[in-house]
Amino acid sequence: MAKKDKNAHVSETPATQMLKAHKVEFSEHPYEYVEHGGTEESAKQLGLTEHMVVKTLVMQDQDAKPLIVLMHGDCKVSTKNLARQIGAKSVEPCKPEVANRHSGYLVGGTSPFGTKRDMPVYIEDTILELPRIAINGGRRGYLLQLAPEVCTRLLNAQPVHCALAE
Repeated sequence: MAKKDKNAHVSETPATQMLKAHKVEFSEHPYEYVEHGGTEESAKQLGLTEHMVVKTLVMQDQDAKPLIVLMHGDCKVSTKNLARQIGAKSVEPCKPEVANRHSGYLVGGTSPFGTKRDMPVYIEDTILELPRIAINGGRRGYLLQLAPEVCTRLLNAQPVHCALAE
């Protein structure tokens, strides 16, 4: 299999279309997708810290209402803390096929930008302290680097404090 050129242009996704429409500055970072490699693999391939790689997690509350949580790659979500902060009885990850339906993306390639369905977005507050983040661009093996405040500005992401060290 041919190796991807690190500088190769990747075709547009709903995420990049949304960012371009709002004149957001971002850089594209394709990498070789590895099944179950997660943020550890993408960070290693792109020479980034896993802490700056942000996971887009599709979750649901007790009524099966979907929501998105943006979390550091090297952390897990405390669903108890998250539920308490957003006024839900409980929060749990969606099954992959349900997450795919809500977002319009495949798990492993989920971007919070340009989702098929509007969902509330919550962002771990310490992500907003970083100068830049790497976040999925809407395709497996494709990260975008941008300023974290884009998440609060474009997605109305609400800061929460629910990170647990992995």
